[in-house]
Amino acid sequence: MLTFISFWRAAAIVLCDLGSSAFYAGGISEQAVGAAAPWFILGIMLFSFAVRAVYVESCSMFTRGGVYRVVKEALGGTFAKLSVSALMFDYILTGPISGVSAGQYITGLMNELLVVANTSHWLPPALLDAHHNPFQFNMNYTSAVFAAAVTIYYWWQNIMGIEESSGKALRVMQITTIMVVILFLWGVFSVFVRGSHLPPAPVVSNLHFSDDALGFLKGTRLVPIFGLFGILMAFGHSLLAMSGEESLAQVNREIEHPKLKNLKRAAIVIAIYSLIFTGGATILASMLIPTWERTHIYQDNLIAGLAMYMVGPMFWRIAFRIFVVLVGFLILSGAINTSMIGSTGVLMRVAEDGVLTDWFRKPHKKFGTSHRIVNLVFALQMITIIATRGNIITLGEAYAFGVIWSFTFNSLAMLVLRWKYHGERGWKVPPNIRIGKTEIPVGLISVFLVLLSVAIVNLFTKSVATVSGILFAAAFFIIFTVSERANLRKHALAARQMKDQFQLEHQDTINRESAAIRPGGVMVTMHDADNPFALKWTLAHTSTEDQDVVVLNVRMMGVGGPEYLSAVDQSFSEHEQMIFTKAISVAESFGKKVSLLLVPAGDVFAALVQGANSLEMDSVVSGVSSTMTAEDQAFHMGQAWEALPQPKRQFNFYVISPNGQTKVFFIGPHAPALSPDDVQLVHRLWVNMRRDPSMQDLHHSDIITYALTHLAGQYAREKQDILRDLRNYRAAETPASVRLGGQGISGNTTLPGLPGRSPKPPHYL
Repeated sequence: MLTFISFWRAAAIVLCDLGSSAFYAGGISEQAVGAAAPWFILGIMLFSFAVRAVYVESCSMFTRGGVYRVVKEALGGTFAKLSVSALMFDYILTGPISGVSAGQYITGLMNELLVVANTSHWLPPALLDAHHNPFQFNMNYTSAVFAAAVTIYYWWQNIMGIEESSGKALRVMQITTIMVVILFLWGVFSVFVRGSHLPPAPVVSNLHFSDDALGFLKGTRLVPIFGLFGILMAFGHSLLAMSGEESLAQVNREIEHPKLKNLKRAAIVIAIYSLIFTGGATILASMLIPTWERTHIYQDNLIAGLAMYMVGPMFWRIAFRIFVVLVGFLILSGAINTSMIGSTGVLMRVAEDGVLTDWFRKPHKKFGTSHRIVNLVFALQMITIIATRGNIITLGEAYAFGVIWSFTFNSLAMLVLRWKYHGERGWKVPPNIRIGKTEIPVGLISVFLVLLSVAIVNLFTKSVATVSGILFAAAFFIIFTVSERANLRKHALAARQMKDQFQLEHQDTINRESAAIRPGGVMVTMHDADNPFALKWTLAHTSTEDQDVVVLNVRMMGVGGPEYLSAVDQSFSEHEQMIFTKAISVAESFGKKVSLLLVPAGDVFAALVQGANSLEMDSVVSGVSSTMTAEDQAFHMGQAWEALPQPKRQFNFYVISPNGQTKVFFIGPHAPALSPDDVQLVHRLWVNMRRDPSMQDLHHSDIITYALTHLAGQYAREKQDILRDLRNYRAAETPASVRLGGQGISGNTTLPGLPGRSPKPPHYL
């Protein structure tokens, strides 16, 4: 149950992750390989077209793909756990490197403003040292503090359960596009005015590796005779510019129909945008920023340095730099959130597959989120920030390990699936040569060989990445293996215990026939076995002889999270078992029957509305939320109902508090609740109009219909006047009048249409 999005929004989500590397990849690469680095960044962005094609093919086979799903299908559970361990290293480091990079841009701006203020004699003496130089913040430590603060903020947002929005990502990319257009127009103009030269050609003689970039090869005889090996080394040190590709497989499940066509469109948009932004900005920085300043002052915030070396007045350069820092903050801090969501989603995926124990999946008591997994990801990211102390070069060196190995495992798995799986594919990585009945995937083999070569070279030349990555991946692999074995024993016991209680029947869609539900029933949400007051209230006010009661539990599938699970692979968690066991116990205590329904969904309200519509429910009953009011719950239900395709039916939404107080809302079009004054006004008009002999057949409904039709025509001509008059009328309305989204009904109200007394007219949404 998802809200499908356009390929533009899908591309924006991926670019908010992938685009963040443009702010730090060029500087890290140049520190490692020398002044020829921009050409390797550009080469990586061109190579990303091929890697993205591999992801498109995997998504055409598995709608909700991802490395874990693809690798497990092709190579089995062991390789899948290895690939996820490498992918987790990628995700965990995405947050710290993005946060530190954002901190570098902000700290650099603050230091630059202090220098400018000192030049203009605006600084107080307290901010000057003995030599009258302005105070300067330590770049690494200040950036680390900033990264930690933003990480803490997004940790708490994820604990509470933030609302994901593709619209936010689209707005961020629209602002970023404005910056990119200004950057390139102004940058190209500056190049022509100054007559700048392109960076050195990407040949072996122009490669100058730092000691850190040589890794384990430092001091060996291989250094003077690099040749092609040196090109692969430089390629490997630039690979982090391509991070974020996995987001394409995660967002694929939300792309609207036609899915594959829109997926390919999104991939092309992402590829072209990242090529221009990341590749082009790095080359411009190399051409405009002098070498010493580029490698000693702006190595960690190249785009900010680029802004300062444009042609033009200092005021406009600083203004543009502030804009660059603002955009960098939006993208880079957002990447911290993306890394948390992605990490949580991957771990939830393996947890649902039985690789992690149910302890990790237990929801937060107040917010219902996967807080234990979020806490684990947060702790690992904070440890990384503290351990590296804001050194973005160290973070960049380590970061490439997860990026290259997750790509390599994914391409290997797709290569194996070409021979293992012979079913129809929506799309294949070109070119493919057919000899007789055998098809040779030349393109896929080429991509895999390049990735494997770079991955092996990185093992010997990225000592920080190799040591930290192998230790991290090995630790996660051991945790996965031990946890999976414990889970298998536990689930085997639980399966034997549950056979007499529950028989799970998997269905692709919700419908009354398969669930054996009569139309006009009542749906009750239940997510906490300790507080079943909504179910108790429903059973106390419903005759199950006349209406069916369905207890619904929603299994949350977060954005960027768990991929597709077949019916055989799905495990019934301990938490879900407790909820349904409690539901059966409560029903038995009332001597009534209930039906049980478990729905995987990305949004609770969409699940409730779609479930109620599919099962033709008359009413939906929910307990009051700990994080929002009853009116807010009804508002979200109304929004979800509006998003439903036709045909859709109206229903009543009841929000029950623990003390039994009830608020009722109508979801969908309905007859408004008219006040006595409104009814009297209609009646007076009817009496007066009936005095005309030609109006003897006039009805009260005719007056209302005419008034509404006349108002609709007048609104089309005088929209602003009508809205102004309505605002004035509502402002003068007495407190006793009925208001949209009012307080609803309090007390022990009987459900409309159910046996018992009729309720007072409920307020509506």
